[in-house]
Amino acid sequence: MVRYLLYLLRWQLSTPILAVVIWLVHLPTLWQTIVANLIGGLIFFWVDRFIFRSKIVEKWEIKIGACDDCGAQGRLVRLAVAPGYDRLDDETPEFRCHECSRKKLDELRGRGIQVS
Repeated sequence: MVRYLLYLLRWQLSTPILAVVIWLVHLPTLWQTIVANLIGGLIFFWVDRFIFRSKIVEKWEIKIGACDDCGAQGRLVRLAVAPGYDRLDDETPEFRCHECSRKKLDELRGRGIQVS
């Protein structure tokens, strides 16, 4: 959710930057738009890359199946990335039901991992 909110904020920041480019570039409208989008792409490629690759923001994975802790069937989650925690390339990922996931999060918080 935080990643999505950052992405929406990034879109809002692009509007005034692109508007200034269109205001300053004295070309036909189509060319103003092309130039503005090229400049926006040069700037916001790096912002987008940070948003989607950053380990500052948590990344969760979801699947349907059996909980690895209690065996309950249903929607399962696992925390893949958080500040100070990276299990993205785990060869045997563990997915948990809601209740078991809460217990695991409490355990991680006890080890100093910052999770929401």
